[in-house]
Amino acid sequence: MGKIELQVKTREILGKKVRFLRRQNITPVHLLGHGIDSLTLQCDTPQLQRVLSQAGKTRLVSLKLDDTKKPRNVVVREVQKDPITGRLFHVDFYQVRMEEKIKVEIPIVLVGEAPALKEKDNTLVQELNILDIECLPDQIPNSVEIDLSPLTEADQTIQVKSIVLGAGITILNDPEQAIVRVSKRVIEAAPPPKEAVVEEGAVAPEAAAPPEAGTKEGKEKEGSSASGAKAA
Repeated sequence: MGKIELQVKTREILGKKVRFLRRQNITPVHLLGHGIDSLTLQCDTPQLQRVLSQAGKTRLVSLKLDDTKKPRNVVVREVQKDPITGRLFHVDFYQVRMEEKIKVEIPIVLVGEAPALKEKDNTLVQELNILDIECLPDQIPNSVEIDLSPLTEADQTIQVKSIVLGAGITILNDPEQAIVRVSKRVIEAAPPPKEAVVEEGAVAPEAAAPPEAGTKEGKEKEGSSASGAKAA
């Protein structure tokens, strides 16, 4: 696997004025590290995007600063993007010492098929996507693969303690933490149809008592009946 290289330059534009750099397709960058002073840098955005797609947060990047001959070994620490456009906003790199262990996150990749999923009522739930590890910079794996074939029935899990990595790599997650789990699908029953509820003391329209004589409603009804009799 080839070395990943990135050319950066010292940045003198700071604060809100960095928006003018972004308009020129230049991304603000910070370089951090144990025992070094933080550096404000800038980088060509298309080149930076290519490096980020190759390196992720696990591969070493050879950072060439200005005209210095000796590159710096760094890893990507944080990537900030515009939440609406997805455009690169800012990137932090962390300078490492090759003889000093660092803590990094590596992605968990599921491979194979779980026999339990042949049952239509079973579903696979991934509860952990990232594994926290500690190792030397040149030992960082790109990812860790989890084989699903041992999952043959519902309620089975694969836990962190089942992961075996190379010598010198320490897993920092709780060993008992589940990575994937086979669960039964929960099918909710349809609610029963609603029935008409008659409040206590209420009278159905067809059972209502006729209006009493002498009332306005009674007089209107009597007048209506008399008019009908005359017409007859």
